[in-house]
Amino acid sequence: MTIIFTIGAMVAISLKLTLFVFIFIPISGFIISKIGKSLKAKSQTLQKESGYLISIVEESLTGLKVIKSYNAETGFKKQFSDSVNRILKLTNSIGRKNNLASPMSEFMGIIVIAILLWYGGNMVLNETLPNGKAVLEGAQFLAYMGLAYNILTPAKAISKASYQVKNGLSAAQRVFEVLETENTIKSKENAVILNDFKHSISIENIDFRYQDENVLQKFTLKIPIGKTVALVGQSGSGKSTIANLLTRFYDVNNGSIKVDNIDIKDADIHSLRNLMGLVTQDSILFNDTIKNNILIGKPNATDTEIIDALKIANAYEFVKDLPNGIETNIGDAGGKLSGGQKQRLSIARAVLKNPPIMILDEATSALDTESEKLVQIALENMMQNRTSIVIAHRLSTIQKADTIVVMQKGQIVEQGSHNELLAKNGIYANLVNLQSFE
Repeated sequence: MTIIFTIGAMVAISLKLTLFVFIFIPISGFIISKIGKSLKAKSQTLQKESGYLISIVEESLTGLKVIKSYNAETGFKKQFSDSVNRILKLTNSIGRKNNLASPMSEFMGIIVIAILLWYGGNMVLNETLPNGKAVLEGAQFLAYMGLAYNILTPAKAISKASYQVKNGLSAAQRVFEVLETENTIKSKENAVILNDFKHSISIENIDFRYQDENVLQKFTLKIPIGKTVALVGQSGSGKSTIANLLTRFYDVNNGSIKVDNIDIKDADIHSLRNLMGLVTQDSILFNDTIKNNILIGKPNATDTEIIDALKIANAYEFVKDLPNGIETNIGDAGGKLSGGQKQRLSIARAVLKNPPIMILDEATSALDTESEKLVQIALENMMQNRTSIVIAHRLSTIQKADTIVVMQKGQIVEQGSHNELLAKNGIYANLVNLQSFE
């Protein structure tokens, strides 16, 4: 506002002199914007480098055992040092440009005033109107110079602020890239709410690919209510992909997946996932208490229900011996627990949710043989009268499944009960023989 009113007063005193001043404003603006653009670019590079440094630190701490066992400390130290040095150079460069903002704006202001004094003084002393009077009176010129100085302070403040804005924009841009990422898997308008599961899951002639090559090809499978279907096969055959598609973390490219004859693309995604309990191959736990980790499945559960779920998952035997029982903090990603203990807590979380459809993706992979047997009995009890999809490498864990589906390169190559598949003496029988030493 100061600038606007001052320019108005300057125009009233001398339009010619004011137009002359405006010739230099774009030049000053161009120089300041050049420095500002350079500052924004370097700030963006600094933000990326800072993110890279954090990832180095996180990976180094997470993989400390591997780094030390392979004597790879030197390589990771070099990565860390190189990143820190790049951050140091960028920070110094940005600091220099930031510190340049104040003297640069002062310098540009002094240049404008100096040229104004020369040009305005020339108008006062040498330029006259036809009637012999000076184009610009001395008193008017002094008032004009006072107004010009009056503009300098807010103008310099704006130029300094522009540098700070450029810095802030580069940081904000990285945040907005994450916040504005569109979720491609979402519910349709007026999506069907799935309140319960009554009949079957139908996977009908689906194709799916993550990139170019199909992971699943013309895959068809029907899972009736209350039945346990096991998916077995080599790594990369598409077993875990089925779990991802059922929970709609991805959408199929061709074909359809239906729950009670309703295409899951037409169903509300939250109601679909409410019907399912998922135990993943990697035990995903959070830096919180055992109780709060298990409550994710059912936030309003009582302590008694939590303990019952822990007992079913064969986890209460170690939880009760912890200093604070279910209130014990398990550390970042459950780091205070063993692999088998973490897996049992994941199973307890699914047990507590008590969904009609259970998806077990290598649910017993991290357990020792004794715990596996105990958990397997618990899972079998839990899966009675419940629809279950079990993905397994260890064939001993799925022998009681109603249907075993043998997969190879995204297709079904064999299907039947354990005894039926053994009688065929095909791929499944060969897999059983390979694992018979267990």
